[in-house]
Amino acid sequence: MTRDPDRRLPMADFDYELPSELIAQEPLERRSASRLLTLDRPTGDITHRMFNELPGLLRKGDLLVFNDSRVLPARINGHRQTGAAVEVLLLRDLGDRCWDVLLRPARRLWIGEELIVYSRFDQPDAAVTVIAKGEAGQAVVQLDETLAENLGGYGRVPLPPYIHAQLDDDDRYQTVYAHDAGSAAAPTAGLHFDADLLAALAQAGLPTAHVTLHVGLDTFRPVMVEHADDHVIHSEWCAVPEPAALAIAAARSRDSRIIAVGTTAARTLETYGSRPDIRAGQPFAGMTSIYITPGHRWQMVDAMITNFHLPKSTLLLMMASFAGEEFLFEAYRQAIAHRYRFFSFGDAMFIE
Repeated sequence: MTRDPDRRLPMADFDYELPSELIAQEPLERRSASRLLTLDRPTGDITHRMFNELPGLLRKGDLLVFNDSRVLPARINGHRQTGAAVEVLLLRDLGDRCWDVLLRPARRLWIGEELIVYSRFDQPDAAVTVIAKGEAGQAVVQLDETLAENLGGYGRVPLPPYIHAQLDDDDRYQTVYAHDAGSAAAPTAGLHFDADLLAALAQAGLPTAHVTLHVGLDTFRPVMVEHADDHVIHSEWCAVPEPAALAIAAARSRDSRIIAVGTTAARTLETYGSRPDIRAGQPFAGMTSIYITPGHRWQMVDAMITNFHLPKSTLLLMMASFAGEEFLFEAYRQAIAHRYRFFSFGDAMFIE
């Protein structure tokens, strides 16, 4: 379906019914053992494969671009002096030990209040001080030095709310190539890659590149408006370092495809491609608030690997833009009928 560019986008058009038992609650024992639904946009074909078949589906010269952001141990359990529990979810480092956060519950907390944080191990208690409050649990806090210098001793990786139990091993919510810590959620398309699959890609001569986007507030913020056009997306920090910039320029010069591994890599690439001040091969770092909806003119991404996304989400809007709404929702219908696993620990799609 081709949308009228002057017609507003109702979020009701981006809803679907998902049986709750298809929401994956834990990762598979082997990362690359997930299923892969492939969507061929030129032909309209949809096929069912396994993720470890990916190297055989790619073309010589294809460049895979990964987001190497590492998930912070950002979920911190604090307590008021009364003993009431408060969850602190770190979102963005503001410097001087100050962070943008989500507080749950937040309504009764007062500016200047100090929350006690107990160590997960045999370490001293730490503290978080509320220094500003916003709407819907948004706040700014300051960590004391003990907590700021050892987040891993107090916090856990923050799993999405549809996952009901904490993992035994927090590293299963990290990609195997994660590097710079800064995200409040994992770039989950990358969770399917293990050392063996990365080695198979290298053996096949397929080039790769790493960019960074630190996933922030919008991952935890549903689209609450009736029309997608009215949603305001938050800014996130991203970077295309020089090796990635050179790899992207080389792929373009040889007319090879650029394949985004996940929506966060795609947002970084599209931000990069939308900047007329950036020359080919030039690195970039800065904030992005790019909001990709149907009608977006894709600049950099030729194919994409992605997980299945929540109904009425900004990520579903992005994928509808890339795949086409009718084709995307037909793929989702087939995935549900074939009992694919959904969301962060679920199966994947390859859209080309």
